[in-house]
Amino acid sequence: VQLVESGGGLVQPGGSLRLSCAASGFTFSSFAMGWARQVPGKGLEWVSSIYATSITYYADFVKGRFAITRDNAKNTVYLQMNSLKPEDTAVYFCTIITGGTVRSPSFGSRGSGTQVTVSS
Repeated sequence: VQLVESGGGLVQPGGSLRLSCAASGFTFSSFAMGWARQVPGKGLEWVSSIYATSITYYADFVKGRFAITRDNAKNTVYLQMNSLKPEDTAVYFCTIITGGTVRSPSFGSRGSGTQVTVSS
C-alpha cells in the first residue's frame, strides 16, 4: 500500500488549497478513504471521509469549507480546502478508513503527509 499526498503549502487566511492523494497497491475503489491532520504535540484529528459509495462526512470544524472527492479511475482522493483559517495549520494525511464510526473512524495505512500553513 502506498499513499502519496501533495498540494500543501503556505496560504493566507481566507485562501484555498487542493490536496491530492495518489493511492496504489490496493483496490482503491473498494475502500473508504479519509483525511486527517496533526499539529505538533497533538494526536491525529479526523477531517473528512469518503466511502466507496461516495458518501462523504466532515468534522464540524471544516463543514461548509472543505470538500472531499475521489476519482477511482485515477486512484486519487482530493481535499478542496476553502476559507482557510490559521487554526487549519497542520500536517494533513491521507488514510485508508478501516472501521470505527462515520464520525470517529479508524485509520489504517496513511501517507507521509503534506504541510498546510495558513498565515499572513
